[in-house]
Parts: sequence; C-alpha cells; structure tokens
Amino acid sequence: MKKDGTIIAKARPLIGGDYPNPEIIRVQDAYYMLCATMHFLPGGVILRSYDLCHWEIASYVFDTFEGTEEARLDHERSNYGSGMWAGSMRYHKGRFYVSFAAKQSGKTYFYQADRVEGPWERTCIEGYLHDGSLFFEDDGRVFLVYGKDEIRLAELLPDLSGIREDGFSRVLVRETEDVFLGHEGSHFYKIDGRYYLFTIHWPKTGTGRRIQMCFCADSLEGEFRGGAVLDDAMGYQNCGVAQGGIVQANDGSWYSVLLQDHGAVGRVPVLVPVRWEEGFPVFGDGGKVPAQFPVRSNRPFYRYGELYASDRFEDTSRGEGRRRLKPQWQWNHEPNPALWSILRDGGLCITTGKLCANVTQAVNSLTQRLMLPRTDVEVTVDASDLNEGDFAGLCALQGCYGFLAVTKELRRYYLVLIERNREEKDMRMGACDYMPGIVTAKISLSEAVVRLRMEASFSEKSDRAAFFYREPREGGKWRKVGGEHPLYFGLDHFAGCRCALSVYSTKETGGSAVFRDFRYETTWR
Repeated sequence: MKKDGTIIAKARPLIGGDYPNPEIIRVQDAYYMLCATMHFLPGGVILRSYDLCHWEIASYVFDTFEGTEEARLDHERSNYGSGMWAGSMRYHKGRFYVSFAAKQSGKTYFYQADRVEGPWERTCIEGYLHDGSLFFEDDGRVFLVYGKDEIRLAELLPDLSGIREDGFSRVLVRETEDVFLGHEGSHFYKIDGRYYLFTIHWPKTGTGRRIQMCFCADSLEGEFRGGAVLDDAMGYQNCGVAQGGIVQANDGSWYSVLLQDHGAVGRVPVLVPVRWEEGFPVFGDGGKVPAQFPVRSNRPFYRYGELYASDRFEDTSRGEGRRRLKPQWQWNHEPNPALWSILRDGGLCITTGKLCANVTQAVNSLTQRLMLPRTDVEVTVDASDLNEGDFAGLCALQGCYGFLAVTKELRRYYLVLIERNREEKDMRMGACDYMPGIVTAKISLSEAVVRLRMEASFSEKSDRAAFFYREPREGGKWRKVGGEHPLYFGLDHFAGCRCALSVYSTKETGGSAVFRDFRYETTWR
C-alpha cells in the first residue's frame, strides 16, 4: 500500500474461497458484500471492506431457515443445493435491505435492519422470483427485477409483503439467442437518471463461456438496449468472469465484483474496474480484466479479521450459558442445539441424535470454506464416547466426499477412509444418495484419541484431498491414509468443497466425539 492509501489490485480472485453471487454496496466509507450461502447456517453472509481488496465477516442475515425437515436433515431429507441463492442488498433511507429467493420453499424473502449487524426483520411472499434485484425509485415506489431467460420488473407493496396487484410491471429483456444459459443474475440500478440492468449470459457461439451483459434505458417504460461488457476468463480454464454488481468508491471511481467458477473450491469473487463512456459502463480494458489497477483505501491502517480461522473451541460463555462459535464456522444445515456443546476445558462435543447412512446426513457437521490454491487443516478427535457403529472425523464435504473417521467395532477403534465416488446422478440439482460410502482404507488404532489432517489442493483445478493421521506414541510422524481423493463442484450441493467436523451413528444414537485444537493453514494471501 502506498502512503496515500492506494493499493494496486491484480487480475486474480478477490477472495480464494466460495463466496458466490456477490452483491456489493457502499455505505459511507465501508463496502458491504452479500454472498449466497445455500444450505449452510447461519446464512446470508455479509462481508465488509474499506478498500475493496481486503474483506472480513461483518454479519449474517439469518440463523435458521424455515425449520423444515429438509433444513434439519430429518427423515432422509436435505436442503443441499437449496436454501439461499443469489441475493440483493441495498441501503435506503438509513436501513439495510436484503432479498433472495429459495427454490425449494418456493418463496422470496426480504430482510431489513437499521444496522448491518442486525437484528434483521423478515417478510416473505409466495413465489420463487429468481435472482431478484431490489430497486427503490426516487418517488418512493419499490421494485424487484428478477427472472431467467425473461427478466421482469414488478412493483412491490411498500412493506415488501407482496407484489402490488395494480403496480407497474413489465418485461425488460428476453432471451433471443441459442444459449447454454439465458439471462439471469440481475442487478438493477438508477445512475444519473438512467436505468441499468446487468445480467449474465452464456451463448453457444463465441468464446463458449459466461459473459457479463448490460442493458440501459432512459425510463422504466423505455426500451432496454445493450450487450456484452466483459468477456474474459483471466486465463483460467475458459471460466468466464460474470454475475455481480457495481459500486462507486468514495473518490468517484467505479468497480464491479463478479464471480468466477474455480472448480471444487467453488465460485470466487473477482474485482474489475469500471469506467463510463457516453452513459454506458466499460468493464476493464476492452472487455478484459486488466493485469493490475489502482484502488484507494478509506482506512489505510485498518486491521481485518480473517475469513478462515483456527480454533481451540474454548468456553467464552463466562457462566452465562451462551455458546458462541467463531463467525468463520457454519453448520451444514440447521443445527440441533441440544446435541453440541463447548466444553469448559476446551473442545467441541457433538452427540448423535439420528441414524445415518453416510456423513452427508450427519446433523451438526461444522464447516469452513477451503481456500485457493491449497488449504491444510488438522484436528484432534477424541472418540472415547463413540457407540458401536459410530463415525467421527474430518471430512472434505461435498456430494463426492472424502471422510477420514474413527469408528468403533467390537470395542476396538479403527481409522477408516470413507469415499463416495463421482456418479452422474450426484451432479444433478437436488440429487441425494443415501447409500453408504465406500471404505477404501482401514487401520487399527491403539487408542481412541488421534490427530487427523487433510491437505486440499485446488491449483489449476487439481482439486484433490489427501488424508493423514498421527498417533502421539509414534513421535509425531504423519502417515497417509489411502490415495488422493478427487474433488468436484456439483449441482447436488451447489457449493465449494469445505472441511467439516462430523459425527454420525449407524446403529445406536447418543454416541459423541470431542474435537480439539483445530488448525487451519492456507497458502492464500
């Protein structure tokens, strides 16, 4: 960083982890980025920055989601690949607003709060309004722009409780080309009296990748005209940089935050400079992301919190009965608070409350995102209180998971590597396979406490995880378990691969395991 607060940003992922469908706003000197969190809870993560390059977790919008059987992983149901999809965030007359649609529930949700930290008030309407973008008109009317292939504008009731029956509505853009993916991912703005609609588009002609589009009009009733504003993969696997919003910095310059697919690590945000020519946005240089460009920091000496964290799971309740986890953690679904606790002497205890066929059914799996280009995690597992047929360990959590776990059989402890291989049905939206995974390695353990390690590599879509264990009495030597497990991004989970601390039972509920001294190391900087 230069003395004047200038940072030289480079053409690379803004964050090396799965923060998809970015929506960005600025309030005074702070930038806020809302990202989709799918089935993970708490949900609706909001990141904060003062320079557009460094980010920290500011808050989450909601703790639970509908309380359905799917959200709780009850009765072999799940919410994988569902939950919160692409959202919209706005700041209007001193209040923050967030909206998103959830395909499984068939509803569209609206949240509002005086502070980004909450508390957030919720309303919802029946109907799945895909990839909606909130828009507040100068005359007080409020609209939602949404849709796929056909992008519509609909006027909402002032309290966001529904679509106004006698309100203004129309189609803004219709898909007219032969495409892999039609217009979606709407972001709608009014700038200097003109209206701008940003969408993504994936035509079958041309470069064969997703591109960023922009259409504009002089009025809401007028014809929206435009075209491609960014067609670039930044040299990575022909994965187009597209879908996101724009924001004006304090110094008057403009930027966009878009997403790019990065294989098994997920969909990562990318920062792109924007300038204006004759009232139309120009992204980057000639429709490409420049190799480097300047960004000004609003708080040059601010120290950011990390987006990932090691954890000793120490009790911070001070006898008040509250259990708090670091904000970097998210549960794989809606947690059962009766089945997890932070121990007074340190450690996360998870108890089973249902029978499961595999780790994707495990309630209270605690997760963190993995980061480019490599992330290594370690944890100590105390399996002393497992029941027969229980499994507790460290997972590369996705549909095609790899799970290194301690299990108990005939009063003896074993370390097993359980893998689920890729099958075409696993990659489909909403697919769920409740068959057990395949045990590909099995090692007898001399005691119930063991240190586990996972090394995940994502460089140039290498997308593999390797698992290791270390027994204290062996002098700290790490031993590899099985081969390298291939990782994938699939539509069944629609999320990047995460590390997870998981416990589940196959014969009898009530067993438990304690996780201690979780360590997170990444080469991402």
